[in-house]
Amino acid sequence: MITVGLKKVTIIAEAVLEARLLNEIRALGATGFTVGEVRGEGSRGVRASDWEGDNVKVETLVGAGTADRILAHVAAAYFEHYAVIAWVTDVQVVRGDKYLNPSDTEPR
Repeated sequence: MITVGLKKVTIIAEAVLEARLLNEIRALGATGFTVGEVRGEGSRGVRASDWEGDNVKVETLVGAGTADRILAHVAAAYFEHYAVIAWVTDVQVVRGDKYLNPSDTEPR
């Protein structure tokens, strides 16, 4: 089976950030995403989502350039003031070429 090497960017954030995050990752080059409600425990104390609901988990499959842009933006815009974590995982995807944005660099 033929696969394409991509990056899976995962972001877990306060639910109040969902719409904003989705708009931003689209603007940064993601062609799609998956969102789900999640629960967990972290190092931050009381936060906005304690009143607004659970956290959201956003996952997107992208090329290396888009992954770098998304992670840099999330770190700069959210880490200081919100309960947010983000990471990238190397994945092999069937029909992976449909997730690449023309601005993506070659997968690393």
